[in-house]
Amino acid sequence: MDRIRKDLALAYQIVAKWGWDDSTYTHISARLDSHHFLIMPFGLLFEEVTPESLLVVDLEGNVIEGREYQYNKTGYVTHGSIYQGRSDLNAIFHLHTEATIAVSATKEGLLPLSQWALHFYDRVSYSDYDSLALNTSTQGSALVRDLGDNSVMLLRNHGVITAGKTIHEALFYLHHLEHACRVQAFSKEPSSGWLLPDHQLCNRARMDLLSFEEDLGRRDWNAYVRQLIRENKRLDIMVSD
Repeated sequence: MDRIRKDLALAYQIVAKWGWDDSTYTHISARLDSHHFLIMPFGLLFEEVTPESLLVVDLEGNVIEGREYQYNKTGYVTHGSIYQGRSDLNAIFHLHTEATIAVSATKEGLLPLSQWALHFYDRVSYSDYDSLALNTSTQGSALVRDLGDNSVMLLRNHGVITAGKTIHEALFYLHHLEHACRVQAFSKEPSSGWLLPDHQLCNRARMDLLSFEEDLGRRDWNAYVRQLIRENKRLDIMVSD
């Protein structure tokens, strides 16, 4: 459990370093057990999150540890609902970045314009905009339904959700999706149209990319953590067991 706390705090630090957080909004969570998950308190910046500050919340939305902090209800509706509906997922990232929002607002969604995008070929879910996620029975259920059996979902006009069996897997998806969306959002379609790989090649590329390493995202995760420690020695304590 202590390792999960440390890794989740490190994930907040990594996303903050990349500049993909959104003031005190958006959130990352990790499942503790079958009935509880960790999430940041409302009001902290990502760079301020520590293992000790993380809240323990049950799947009914009750704060079990960290009651002295303010709690963002949208965090429970988003994360709690998905954890209830998908027992295979142990980490969820919800962010608002310019690139993912831009692509989410296009009718065609994510296109296979780059190798980054091919990680998700035919494996991206979409959920229509429905204001703030404050209602578990309607909005939470809709998120679970729309995600289906995928690990990545673009929230129309809103942002993105990436999820994984591990924190580093969910971060791996986030990294590649953000870059895929940047390529698409920042590119102007040529008059002759996009040059896109055919369906068979896209499927083969996705399978190759997702099977390239056994523990998806672990190698990159280790590199990101080493970089954080070089830049901020106080984070050493989060790495040690």
